[in-house]
Amino acid sequence: MTAEIDRLFPTLADLPTALAREVERQALPMSAPAGAALFDAGMACQALPLVLSGSIKVSKRAENGREIRLYSVHPGELCIVTVSCLLGGDPYPATGVAESAVSALALPRALILRLVAEHAPFREMAFNLFAERLTGLMQLVEEVAFRKLDQRLAAWLLERGPLIAASHQSVADELGSVREIVSRLLKQFEEEGSVRLGRERIEVLAPAILKLRAVGNL
Repeated sequence: MTAEIDRLFPTLADLPTALAREVERQALPMSAPAGAALFDAGMACQALPLVLSGSIKVSKRAENGREIRLYSVHPGELCIVTVSCLLGGDPYPATGVAESAVSALALPRALILRLVAEHAPFREMAFNLFAERLTGLMQLVEEVAFRKLDQRLAAWLLERGPLIAASHQSVADELGSVREIVSRLLKQFEEEGSVRLGRERIEVLAPAILKLRAVGNL
């Protein structure tokens, strides 16, 4: 195992000798440019990428084209959708796209099943990440189901401000909405003085106003 893998995935640093050799032998280098689709709903799930650099956006897309981000996978993290599909032998239920240029090592399904069965630290890391992701997805469901879009948009802007490089379409994708509605709300926010809009650029001018809107007090 390389020092980089040991640093990013410490649970793989103390593998039994035979298992470590299998990981070294079977791990396949992979890379993808920003924007490249790494997997899509319905595709067979055959390997788990260990992300070394870059990030992967995992999202769910509806038949009408609307999309909502589920989570991102950064270096040292596992894609829980992929792990779940590998364990169950199921096709992907979501889409994975490189947010930035990605380099990774891909471990095949048979090896992942062996790591889960034979190496407790790896198994515990995977299950702990399942718990974390589940909590995050439950919060996402709560926001989408029970929180108004203007509140969610205000909270999103506060989290990423004061200067955000993003198109209205990408903001809509993040929030699981459509561009027309997001554009209308952003224009409303601009008219009230809380943001300034530019070409694929949003500047937060009045965070105090957005905070009030985020909690439903406007």
